[in-house]
Amino acid sequence: MTTFKEIRGTAIQSVSTDPSNPEVGQIWYNNSIGVLKGYVNLGGVWASGGNMGTARMQLAGAGTQTLALGFGGGTATGVTAVTEEYNGSAWTGGGNLGTARNMLGGCGTQTAGLAFGGEVSNVPQNSTEEYDGSAWGGGGNLGTARYRMAGAGTQTAGLAFGGNTTVRVGNTEEYDGTSWTGGGTMSTARRLLGGAGIQTAGLAFGGQTTVNVADTEEYDGSAWTAGGNMNTTRRSLAGCGLQNAGLAFGGTITANTAATEEYNGSTWTNSTNLTTPRNELAGAGIQTAGLAFGGEATTFSAATEEYTNPTFAVQTITTS
Repeated sequence: MTTFKEIRGTAIQSVSTDPSNPEVGQIWYNNSIGVLKGYVNLGGVWASGGNMGTARMQLAGAGTQTLALGFGGGTATGVTAVTEEYNGSAWTGGGNLGTARNMLGGCGTQTAGLAFGGEVSNVPQNSTEEYDGSAWGGGGNLGTARYRMAGAGTQTAGLAFGGNTTVRVGNTEEYDGTSWTGGGTMSTARRLLGGAGIQTAGLAFGGQTTVNVADTEEYDGSAWTAGGNMNTTRRSLAGCGLQNAGLAFGGTITANTAATEEYNGSTWTNSTNLTTPRNELAGAGIQTAGLAFGGEATTFSAATEEYTNPTFAVQTITTS
C-alpha cells in the first residue's frame, strides 16, 4: 500500500501547535488536542466586507474588489444619486450622480467610471455620465433609452446590452469615450441580466424574457453567439470578470437566491453561495476576486461580500 510519505516525500508530523506557515496539502497531527489536520484549498469563498453607507437596490457597480464604485439605485425613500467608493474594507462617499436614477448600467474603474441609462419616475433614461474619481460629468447619450440592462468594459470602451424600453430589448451599444454606436443585437432580448467582460469580448447571462432564462451569450465586438447555459435559471443577478473567466451571483428564481457560478468560456460551474441571498445587487472585480454589494434581501441591503478563489485554510480531517 502506498503511504503518505511515498506520495509526498514527508511523514505526518506530530506537533503540539499547528504550523505557522504550512504548505498546501500538508497534513499533521496536533497532539495537544488529539486531531489530524491539513492545509487545503477550499475553492471559492465569500467573506463579509464593510457595509455601504446607503442601503439600496437596483444600483450599478464598477471597479475591482479593493477599488470599487457603487452608484445610483433605489432606497426606502426613492431613487438616489449617491456614489460610494470601496477600498477593500470600507465605503466612503464620492461625488453624486448628476441624475438620480435606479436600474442603471455601469462599468469602468473607481477613477474612470461610466453610468448609463436607468429609470426616473417610470421613464427610461438615455443619459450617460463619466466619473473621474471625485465628480461625475456628462457623456454622450445612449441611442436607446432603457433600464434594467447590463454593462461591461471601460469608460472609453464601454458596452451596454439588453434591458427594457417599453418592451424587453436585445440592443447592444458601444461607447468610445464620447458617443454610443449600435452593435450586434443579442439573440435573446431580455432584461434583469448579468454582464461581464470587455467591449470586444462581452458576456451576457441569465435575466428574464417572459420567464427567467439561463442563456449565456458571448460578444466578439460585432456579434453575439451562444455560450453554455447557467446551472441556476434566474433574473436580477449580478456579475463580474471576463468572458472566459466570469462570475455570476445572487438574483431571483421565485425567491431570492445566493447561488454563485464560475464561467470558463464554455461551461458554468457551481461555487460557494453568497452569505446573504439577494436580488437587484451590483458586482465588481474579477472571477478570483469578486465583490457583491447592495441589493434586496428581506429589505434594502447595505451588505458587501468579497469572493476569493482559491481560498486556503487549516481544516480538521475526519472520517466520512
